[in-house]
Amino acid sequence: MRTRTVHPRPDLALTLTETGPADGRLALVLHGGGGPATVQGIAAHLADRHGMRGVVPTHPGWNGTERPDWLTGVDDLAITYLHWLRDEGHRDVLVVGSSIGGWTAAEMAFRDDGAAIGSLVLVNAVGVAVPGEPVREIFGMRPDEIAAYSFHDPARFAVDPATLTEERIALQQANMAHARLLAGDPYMHDPKLLGRLGRVRIPALVLWGESDRIVTPAYGRAYAEAFARGRFEPIAEAGHLPHIERPEATFAALDAHVDAHAGAGNAPAQGPGIHSVGGGVRL
Repeated sequence: MRTRTVHPRPDLALTLTETGPADGRLALVLHGGGGPATVQGIAAHLADRHGMRGVVPTHPGWNGTERPDWLTGVDDLAITYLHWLRDEGHRDVLVVGSSIGGWTAAEMAFRDDGAAIGSLVLVNAVGVAVPGEPVREIFGMRPDEIAAYSFHDPARFAVDPATLTEERIALQQANMAHARLLAGDPYMHDPKLLGRLGRVRIPALVLWGESDRIVTPAYGRAYAEAFARGRFEPIAEAGHLPHIERPEATFAALDAHVDAHAGAGNAPAQGPGIHSVGGGVRL
């Protein structure tokens, strides 16, 4: 594992943690509110199983990194990562995003128009407005309350608050504050995004822990249906972070997607108004 810093803009430094061969196909793995540690396992798996170069950025503001004043929304984050991909000349990139990272990935795919991104994987992503399926309000909750809604089996991942240092608590609070800044108004969505995703022609896998009570499987199905080439894949006995709670099942679905679509990101869509969801065809 190696770390480097890049500057998509003079006033913005991005911290990138990389694993796998430097000449492998790029997999950009975007974290949610819990920070980059929550998705390092995905990057490591893609490097080990597929020989990919897994890159996990730390979103500006997380883990004590600097965030410039103009970076105030997920759209700013998406554009920043697209600029970095284009600056370095990357093509056929696999972009994987968890939670807010999934929202960022979807915004990137809409804006990319097939130039850099080859395929997309969203893992219990937020970011769209689905009628009747609101994203649960988490700002103001205690960490144990968030965990209760996030995991199929919260007891497996319970953390005794007495074991946390003051520094760790302060870092978690700062990360949550940056999540609120980027995604709090309107809460956890871009009102226009769902209607825009039909223009995304690359393959999009939407993975979903069935026990998630932050964003429901029904929300995930609607997300998948919005893409021109979307597929919904539920993960049993998992919540908001299925790659942590059920890594074997999650990685199996991820592997099938990577194997099926390597180098196929710019293939034509199936046609207007046709969406592949859960292995079927939806008109």
